Amino acid sequence: MNEILDAILASDTAPEDFAALPIPESYRAVTVRKDEAEMFSGLTTREKDPRKSLHVDEVPVPELGPGEALVAVMASSVNYNSVWTSIFEPLPTFGFLERYGKLSPLAKRHDLPYHIIGSDLAGVVLRTGPGVNVWQPGAEVVAHCLSVELESADGHNDTMLDPEQRIWGFETNFGGLAEIALVKSNQLMPKPAHLSWEEAAAPGLVNSTAYRQLVSRNGAGMKQGDNILIWGASGGLGSYATQYALAGGATPVCVVSSPRKAEICRRMGAEAIIDRTAEDYTFWKDDGTQDPREWKRLGKKIRELTGGEDVDIVFEHPGRETFGASVYVTRKGGTIVTCASTSGYTHEYDNRYLWMSLKRIVGSHFANYREAWEANRLIAKGKIHPTLSRTYRLEDTGQAAYDVHRNRHQGKVGVLCLAPEEGMGVRDQGMRDQHIDAINLFRDDVSERTNKHSRDDVSKRTNKRSRDDLSERTNKRSEDVR
Repeated sequence: MNEILDAILASDTAPEDFAALPIPESYRAVTVRKDEAEMFSGLTTREKDPRKSLHVDEVPVPELGPGEALVAVMASSVNYNSVWTSIFEPLPTFGFLERYGKLSPLAKRHDLPYHIIGSDLAGVVLRTGPGVNVWQPGAEVVAHCLSVELESADGHNDTMLDPEQRIWGFETNFGGLAEIALVKSNQLMPKPAHLSWEEAAAPGLVNSTAYRQLVSRNGAGMKQGDNILIWGASGGLGSYATQYALAGGATPVCVVSSPRKAEICRRMGAEAIIDRTAEDYTFWKDDGTQDPREWKRLGKKIRELTGGEDVDIVFEHPGRETFGASVYVTRKGGTIVTCASTSGYTHEYDNRYLWMSLKRIVGSHFANYREAWEANRLIAKGKIHPTLSRTYRLEDTGQAAYDVHRNRHQGKVGVLCLAPEEGMGVRDQGMRDQHIDAINLFRDDVSERTNKHSRDDVSKRTNKRSRDDLSERTNKRSEDVR
């Protein structure tokens, strides 16, 4: 791994030099283990601790198949699917891997007693399999997380409709929270040149998801002048929805849970902000039924902020906790576009407010390659910016997932994989200088407002991960260095 890292860090390594690098027999990766899938039985969701279930193990490099690439991962990030995997909810991911393994002899590689997780990466192509022509060793890339087979006609209008569509690193193995990842070549996209490795890795899943959900004609089809209610507007997904609304001439109505999160939205440029904690919205009663009076109170607050208008679109991802309110507050003929359901998958709403007001509920799941490419292109052009707030070492991924699980984070949290420290990998400093305030927007919040999560502390810890330290740890080949 040190030879690979040296080649990446050098400024003059040619593609043929990358192609000639030996591929190690094994690498370090963040895993969950099949024999521990019941470890949290009897505990509530909140009591389940990713720090106990996530391991950093030494694993074999997988066989490279046709249309695939091996990528040296410089940085990755934690998404909610990483949290779900780590707490084995709504069910252990090994069922996904078993079903995938039955598809073909090549897919059988994914059915293992451990699952290498992670659905984002920024890194460098090391090898490509037969049939890969566009991407060559040495290419600096990011990866989106859509894995498709495309052997069915159903996926050729919208690849998200492919019957064999899966989320890489969640429903497949060999994900991005590792030193090496296995991806299909049609997951790869150019790394934005003005971003560091960890900044480039952060947007992938959430940026593409927000693009399809809000902008694409496959989602809400946002237009100029729309009012858009965005739940969790400063979070990993909502922060991109807020940016797309502002960039597209719409008005985001940002729902947050604290003054600190409200301030982040203001710094992004939003003006209509609802602090749901301060307003004390309680959509569910103690008896397990919803309270329509609270829906109406929310609707009144929205109209106060929009000059008397209801919202055209609701950007829904909390799910059960908020869905009834979302359906109610949407204007007549408006759209509720939904994904994720982080507070629960069983949604309840009063259908009278949907059917009699001709509203639409649109389901949205990640993005197809075209949508992911467009979302990444907007990052590369400096129109949309990463919302990275903090970066962890690979060994600390359990803590990173725990912090996301407990909602202790802002925006996205990154993970350094092969990168020895933060700030590496910038190729266009001039463009970076033009956008530095936006790039650091969420990091500034960390340094100014959360002392224990300060950038100085992050830098101090990650700088300890020198290349000598990397050599010592990779040679150690420990069973578990969590």
